[in-house]
Amino acid sequence: MTAIEKAEAAAGTKRFQAKRDAILAAAADAINEQSAKGMTFADVARRVGLNTTSVTYYFKRKEDLATAAFEQTLERLAAMLDEALAEPSPEARVARYLNLNMERLARIRRGEERDFAILSDLRAMEDPMKGQLLTGWRNIFRKTRSLWGSDGTRAETDLRGARAHVLLENSFWLTAWLPRYEVDEYPRVEARLMDVFRSGIAAPGQDWRPELLDLVHEEPEPGREAFLLAATRLINELGYRGASVQRIASELNVTKGSFYHHLDAKDDLVIACYKRSFDIIAEAQRLAETHKGSHWDRLESTIATLLDVQFSERGPLLRTTALSGLPPGVRTTMIDRSNRIARRFAGMLSDGIAEGSIRPIDPLVASQALMALQNAAFDMRKWASTMPRERAVAFYASTLAFGLFDDRVLRG
Repeated sequence: MTAIEKAEAAAGTKRFQAKRDAILAAAADAINEQSAKGMTFADVARRVGLNTTSVTYYFKRKEDLATAAFEQTLERLAAMLDEALAEPSPEARVARYLNLNMERLARIRRGEERDFAILSDLRAMEDPMKGQLLTGWRNIFRKTRSLWGSDGTRAETDLRGARAHVLLENSFWLTAWLPRYEVDEYPRVEARLMDVFRSGIAAPGQDWRPELLDLVHEEPEPGREAFLLAATRLINELGYRGASVQRIASELNVTKGSFYHHLDAKDDLVIACYKRSFDIIAEAQRLAETHKGSHWDRLESTIATLLDVQFSERGPLLRTTALSGLPPGVRTTMIDRSNRIARRFAGMLSDGIAEGSIRPIDPLVASQALMALQNAAFDMRKWASTMPRERAVAFYASTLAFGLFDDRVLRG
């Protein structure tokens, strides 16, 4: 091959890669807005300025495109974690990982970079792609857990698992609330969030002694509670589009007709599941505010009660990842309710700061960290089942109660 031919071949390869990268970026945007199952070749092609046939030249099937987008996310997460792991201590590694995420989101906000595909739809993929992607996700989880080291007892490994999950979920949750701040405020927000990660929420001298609140939630219609609970589990596991009406009905061993006896449409189902979940959280907050003790006592009881729900047969609560499948107007209504719950957490934190039972932290930032904590706990149900429930709740809650580097729960 001549030098000219080599140059032409290299240019062709660069053009191919550039176009492929543009398609993957468009696919990531579509997945984030509509979910992987909701993404279409036509929409991706429109975003890139191509026709559908041109997209199929790079990816034969929609599933191949979604898989490639998810694989790119996993690769980028692994690269950030590798960079963080080069730091000398667990605290420095966590701080670096958070910094890398904040800098990435700032570049996206300034239009200098495209976002990657969120991973909430991984379980809705079909095998063999699903198996490959979940293996990749488990590798990311293990790599995150190793930010705190790899040696130690089983209890230490369990605690590191809780820390890794809370750190990852908080980094994913940033996209839900960070846009409320100007991009030049990001360094301050990063510092405030790292302060919570470093030293937790509770003031010095506070312990973990929660009292579970007497939380009672029953749907007025017989059978509806079990129906919504089963639907919530499936939607959490498979995403909004992955959990079909037929699958939900099969899970309950009822007909599709029975489904429509309870609800008129699938959107109504997701709205009902969200309302149930938000009502439970709000009820826990309301009960805590009438509870005896300090504001820290009330907050820790709220956290413990909600985690107990997530880890028990009474749970789970619906994850916010299902929001991407809802119509925009309904989605906005659900987000507004979520924001009201976060503001109530911020109020509880502010009262505790004034009282002295909670550290002088940024209550708005810390409230979002708490939202990520309770929202994501569903994914740790299998982890929680390997130990007494009380210990699982204490381990998971300690990540924000006392910070990501405090080992007092190991001694409790």
